[in-house]
Amino acid sequence: MKEMSISIKRLVPGLIIGPASWLGPYIVMVSLFLPALVQQLDADNKIQLIALFSTIGMLVAAISNMLAGALSDKTRSRFGRRAIWIVGGSFGFMLCMIGASFSQGIPMLLIFWMLGQAALNFIVAPMVAWLDYAPEKQKGLAASAYGGLGMALGNNGFNVIGAMFLGQFRLGFILFGIVTFLGTLLAVWIVHEPSSLNDTDDRTELKKQESISFQSIRNVFPCWSIGRDYYLALIGKLFQGIGNFAITGYILYIMTDFLQRGTQTESSIQIINTIMLILGILMGLFAGPLSDKFKVLKYPVGFSTIFLAFGAAALFYLRDTTGIIIYALCSGIGMGLWNSLDNLLNLWVIPDKERVAFFLGVYNLGNTVTQAIAPVIAAAFISLFGFSSIFIVSMIFSIIGGLCILFIRSVKR
Repeated sequence: MKEMSISIKRLVPGLIIGPASWLGPYIVMVSLFLPALVQQLDADNKIQLIALFSTIGMLVAAISNMLAGALSDKTRSRFGRRAIWIVGGSFGFMLCMIGASFSQGIPMLLIFWMLGQAALNFIVAPMVAWLDYAPEKQKGLAASAYGGLGMALGNNGFNVIGAMFLGQFRLGFILFGIVTFLGTLLAVWIVHEPSSLNDTDDRTELKKQESISFQSIRNVFPCWSIGRDYYLALIGKLFQGIGNFAITGYILYIMTDFLQRGTQTESSIQIINTIMLILGILMGLFAGPLSDKFKVLKYPVGFSTIFLAFGAAALFYLRDTTGIIIYALCSGIGMGLWNSLDNLLNLWVIPDKERVAFFLGVYNLGNTVTQAIAPVIAAAFISLFGFSSIFIVSMIFSIIGGLCILFIRSVKR
């Protein structure tokens, strides 16, 4: 069933505040606070432990994301299909991060982190489905607000502030957990979803379809011939995400152990995130509207990964402040373009329009699962070839991700 439209004047602010509120605190925690706390608890095994947290987190995120998307698609309430899951997930995430802040050992931290991963994905999967509420001719603007502006603030804006809490990272867990809850609550209030109580789905047919879905995985995920372009977009997202997070997931250790920034670590992280924030916002302001105007979508998404590869190469070869700035510039442009338009591209290639939240949710696992996979791959390469190898991994994976996008057929350009 096609979602009812919501005024773009309400939807755009919600699509900016919403993703910024969950992604920003999560990025700060996964890239700064979690590595810092793991290092405090078990410095000798920090690389392997981050990989362990990432591996288990990937499994938890994948299961909870698909479950959250499917449940929200079928929800009937006066608050709409998505709101109750988003608010519940953000409240659960806040509680888990407060619990993580008091962890005195790795097992306790692992439990709270995994529960937090599950709660987080009950925000992610339903929230991205808000894109389908946008009026047809303004979907590019909505996608740009969510991915370009909201995710730019989340990916980079919060890290500028988060770096200030490196000396008080336990307090940071608490404060940023609260920010997630309050920010998503505000976004839900602004969007104000229409009631879904009167949705006219055929309940008998719906139950029949649900029964079949549980019996046959093929009804959950269509075969390649039907879902080819969706799967290419999903594979592209995963490869691009691994290419990006292979670096950002270890940015603290890259600054301290690889680039030997010492007392300049905090300022270096702030420089990177400030540059990427500015460029991400610029891409968010212009990429979506220009995509709507010129009817071009696949090419800017596909070629955006080249900038990520250039950024990784700059850090690999220069290994100084100039390399850091070039990395920030290239990654800012590349991630800004990608985040502004990739969700819109995915909306076009969804194989079943009756399950928008489910398929968008699975696709957006790229924002959480790739942050889990990337450190595992990076840790393996660091162990085998040293720290510099993760930049090669970043370049190769980023380019493969872009090529997958360019092979999509149903979106011409």
